[in-house]
Amino acid sequence: MSERETPDKFQNKAKEIFGEVCIDKSLFLSSGMHARSIPTFVAEWILDRFCPDGQLQEDALANINRFIAQHLPRKEDKEAIKNRLSSGEQVTLLDQFSVNVDLRSNILRLKIPSIDEGGFIERHLVQRYPNLLGGGMWGAGKLTYHPPDPESGRYSGEVWLVDFKPMQVAQLDIDYYIKQRSQFTLNEWRSLLVNSMGYNPHAYTPQGQLLLLTRLIPIVEPRVNLIELAPKSTGKSFVYQNLSKYVRVVSGGMISAPVLFYNLQNNTPGLLTQYDVVVLDEAQTISFNNPGEVIGVLKDYLESGRYTRGRQMASADAGLVLLGNIPIDSAGNPREPILFLNLPSFLQESAFIDRLHGILPGWQLPRITTSSPAQGIGFKADFFAEVLHALREKGGYSEYVQAHLFLTGTDDMRDKKAIERLTAGYLRLLFPDLNQTSDEFYTYCVSPSIAMRQSIREQLCKMDAEYKWVKIGGEVQVA
Repeated sequence: MSERETPDKFQNKAKEIFGEVCIDKSLFLSSGMHARSIPTFVAEWILDRFCPDGQLQEDALANINRFIAQHLPRKEDKEAIKNRLSSGEQVTLLDQFSVNVDLRSNILRLKIPSIDEGGFIERHLVQRYPNLLGGGMWGAGKLTYHPPDPESGRYSGEVWLVDFKPMQVAQLDIDYYIKQRSQFTLNEWRSLLVNSMGYNPHAYTPQGQLLLLTRLIPIVEPRVNLIELAPKSTGKSFVYQNLSKYVRVVSGGMISAPVLFYNLQNNTPGLLTQYDVVVLDEAQTISFNNPGEVIGVLKDYLESGRYTRGRQMASADAGLVLLGNIPIDSAGNPREPILFLNLPSFLQESAFIDRLHGILPGWQLPRITTSSPAQGIGFKADFFAEVLHALREKGGYSEYVQAHLFLTGTDDMRDKKAIERLTAGYLRLLFPDLNQTSDEFYTYCVSPSIAMRQSIREQLCKMDAEYKWVKIGGEVQVA
């Protein structure tokens, strides 16, 4: 079968088997919403609302543009939005609303990013949608303004969120999703997943597709810690910024312990307890206000899933992903033998690097071009995000790996944990029904996991004499 026939087959199967949770991924580019930096899962939610038949006609595009202008204002429109509010108009915005609890005043404080304003929220809405707390939720929020009322003293010029409707995915039947994996060949299924991520599978080799899917492992498998190193313009952060509301991207700059772990001033937990994955983008520009404290607490968390800050103890299963730019030579390989040289010194500590499970070799991926974006049928981003989240909580995969994988060449517990978690992540993605042969299990799950952990060991050996050279191998026993 030719490459041109292959996408039609997996796309037709996906549309026939999964129906309404699929969408033509090319509609996102055709709509022009990518120019507004709207996350894909938000854009596809809008497209599904105005193009239920999958056709982006002229009238549908006009309706989309009107909807966006009214409910997703540009930053330069924020004063006009505030003027509408101050004039007594109720305004509905599509935004990532979030709520923090001020214990000193017992007040729920609302953040409205699109207009750079704070406000307040009806308490019953937080009780109904508890995910508004901390990290927040995307949805349609109805805002109203209460002008200052000196007589009663009740209001002092406040914006209130009085109604909220979250972006909700169609009902998810994860068991149906798992069962239908058997309808696809491995190549078809892998292409479907890659297309659903937002990449055109035919712009990548099979090995490149597997590297792209590796970016999903920290989302689908609890407590996986990865670093992807690559030159610029390889799309390192694209999937994390666009696919899932369960992922938080922090782009370079100053990061504090209160943000990551726990804010002792207002008693609110940090990002690691609110998301499935925390991504530190532009890792080469990261700085910590207190590097010793942050790295110390972070090492504890990466090792055990628990940490202590002040008198507060917390546990979480969020993964950590670092994304960093590195220079490459004319052959496309890293210029420096030590890959961490471009990172801040506090991220070059061997004890920290050892707690990372693998290096994703992003330098092996091509630069993003006009042929890179997804085309044709794939899972809607919000549905796919919920699938990954549900698979993350599904049992059986880690147990399968532990029962059938036997490592050789190392008895190091960190090597063992890293490879087992990475392998389980590939299983959840590629073989969610656990219906794979021993050769498929080794080739597509075990082998790439060993390679990523081996790269960590090689870097440690180059950077710290305490780490001896090991050659990790593995044997698979499947009845």
